[in-house]
Amino acid sequence: MICTRLRSGLALVALILFCGPSLIRPQDADTDPLNESGQVTLDGRATPYLIRHLPVNAFPQLPVAVGDALTRRGCLIPQTYEANRPENVVNASLERHGSSDWAVLCSHNGGVSLLVFFGDGGDPVVLVTAAETDRLQAHGATNMLGFNWAIDPAPPDAVHLAQLGMRHPPPRLDHDALADSVIDQKTIYRFYTEGAWTIVNTRD
Repeated sequence: MICTRLRSGLALVALILFCGPSLIRPQDADTDPLNESGQVTLDGRATPYLIRHLPVNAFPQLPVAVGDALTRRGCLIPQTYEANRPENVVNASLERHGSSDWAVLCSHNGGVSLLVFFGDGGDPVVLVTAAETDRLQAHGATNMLGFNWAIDPAPPDAVHLAQLGMRHPPPRLDHDALADSVIDQKTIYRFYTEGAWTIVNTRD
């Protein structure tokens, strides 16, 4: 399983439980030819941004059919500004308990899509699309803008932790959800059930 960081306070506990140590150092942002940089207008001022990408082959755990489908789409995998390992490729039981499914953020021609592959291939479901420049956020002392969209596996225990503050929490999930996060802001949990994707309630 490719395990990346969960981006909410409660989900941090799930990170400790389900994620292993970082094994891969980030690429040098100044020399990576896959970087996308430029300027956007923010509060009336031109503000620089930098978005790092990784190629599909940076994720050798991907099934061949999924990797081929991403390559045919011309996908690069965007990395958040806080990434310290390859991220935004998720392997989890998203369709049902025990299934092995894949969720990927795919960047292509200035847009980014959240794709889900059930099993080892086939046509993906497109859950969300956005312009990459709509997913920028200031960080660090220089206020450089970076990519702020992250996806992570959300096992039932992680979602249960996120629901602890509810007066009437729903039943515990029977398989994984997908944590869809804006770094340091919010996380929503996307869950597939009865043939459709829903958003899990985490507050009354």
